[in-house]
Amino acid sequence: MTPQPPGNQDKDAGRWSDLDRPPLSGPALRRALVHPGSLWTSLDVVAATGSTNSDLAARAAKGEVTEGAVLVAEEQSAGRGRLDRRWSAPPRSGLFFSVYLTPRVPMARWGWLPLLTGVATAAALARSAGVDTLLKWPNDLLVTVDGEERKTGGILAERAGDGVVIGIGLNVSLRADELPVPTAGSLALAGARGTDRDPLLRAVLRSLEDWYARWQDAIGDPAASRLQETYAAGCATLGRTVRAELPGDAELLGEAVAIDGEGRLIVATEGGGRQPVAAGDIVHLRAAGGGYSGKTG
Repeated sequence: MTPQPPGNQDKDAGRWSDLDRPPLSGPALRRALVHPGSLWTSLDVVAATGSTNSDLAARAAKGEVTEGAVLVAEEQSAGRGRLDRRWSAPPRSGLFFSVYLTPRVPMARWGWLPLLTGVATAAALARSAGVDTLLKWPNDLLVTVDGEERKTGGILAERAGDGVVIGIGLNVSLRADELPVPTAGSLALAGARGTDRDPLLRAVLRSLEDWYARWQDAIGDPAASRLQETYAAGCATLGRTVRAELPGDAELLGEAVAIDGEGRLIVATEGGGRQPVAAGDIVHLRAAGGGYSGKTG
């Protein structure tokens, strides 16, 4: 699907087809977020596209955007999560956007960016929506719906040009009959005090700007910036029995006990060893108190 230029969504005759899901205003968001001294240098809202990550990465590769570019889509037809999983939702039911960053810290610390984005997003949602949001390592956002943890968002970071494109997908107003899978959730189903996407997007971008500045001021040091301890404090994975599904069809079973200085998950195995997991799919098996948790994403 060909993206429409910014502003074209205002000409869409069907933009008010769902009065509970009004469209975002690109000009209003730019006035609020793009100004001298801000991290955000441009902000475009398109009616529909395949993937904001793919679009922004292509522009970055051509040198067409600078750090702080933001691309928001009202609908994605080919949204992606980790491991090339599809991310789909009804138009205007969530926030689907990507940002372009060129960190001025050692590249070895760039792996913290997805975790930093998770911390920033969770903090913003707690303040602006009143929803307690937990982090599932490495990049899922969880909320509680009917007493169960559900995935309401995901983060995908990809190298592009001289920097990184970070995509964020959040289910905001999805109703129960619209959920793509039973383990999915939304802010609305978690009891959010509001589902107006405009203030939610502003809150997330401002929180991300704040955490990114702290991290860069500390030259990417996760301890000095307090990123490591803040992530651990909000991580639902720690203290649980987990199964790590690793590249090459390998598996690791044990208790998730820490996040190390490289952002890796440390798993304590039955034999007494501790093994860092840098990449893989994590399945929550049991909570710290012994209750069955099941797979959240």
